[in-house]
Amino acid sequence: MKKGKIVMTITIGIVCFLLTMIIFMQFKVVRETEETNIDTMQEAELRQELANWKSKYDETKERYDEISATLESYKEETSSDSQTKETLEAELENLELQLGKTDVEGEGVVITLSEKSEQELEEEEQIISIKAEDLVYIVNYLKDSGAEAISINDERIVNTTDIADVGDAIKINSKYLRTDTYTIKAIGNSSYLESSIFGKGGYAEQLSTTGIKTEIEKLDKVEISKYDGEFEIKYIEEAE
Repeated sequence: MKKGKIVMTITIGIVCFLLTMIIFMQFKVVRETEETNIDTMQEAELRQELANWKSKYDETKERYDEISATLESYKEETSSDSQTKETLEAELENLELQLGKTDVEGEGVVITLSEKSEQELEEEEQIISIKAEDLVYIVNYLKDSGAEAISINDERIVNTTDIADVGDAIKINSKYLRTDTYTIKAIGNSSYLESSIFGKGGYAEQLSTTGIKTEIEKLDKVEISKYDGEFEIKYIEEAE
């Protein structure tokens, strides 16, 4: 086999592996010090949660169909090696974007969460430390509003990100953050992203009653760094 053919075969293998990663990875929300709150959810919330999961399933199914078509096109590729290489390189770049393995920039918002000072507290308000749950809610609201990239204190949020309370720290991407201020960056339609958190009765308003101050800045250019960890698959494999 010619050297060029070997390189092309290896490249296709890498693409297939990355495609498989995107299909099977799920966003993990882990709270290691508290039990799940599913038992306390109201019927309306459960219905909404089911609707959200149905939407995510449909999106995953659509992406799976697209990936299947892409793989099929590789098998049926009859054009020159040069054109094939260009197609694979473009697909690899797109996959790296989706996996969060590249630095990105674009329109979006920067949200800052911090604890209020004693002077800022209103009557009957009390300071409650920022929890992993607060960050999870905000990330989910932003994702539901079309955020294409998100980071917390420069930790890129990807499909395998864990967000958990661990003692007096919050663990994100297996790194322990001990701070009373969190900066959340998100790229997407800045108006949609803002309204998802700061609309009337939104999560920012709820946080305010617990002594947590939220501020937002809408920008034409938000820069988010790439995920610097490694993706590891231990159990899934392609079905025969």
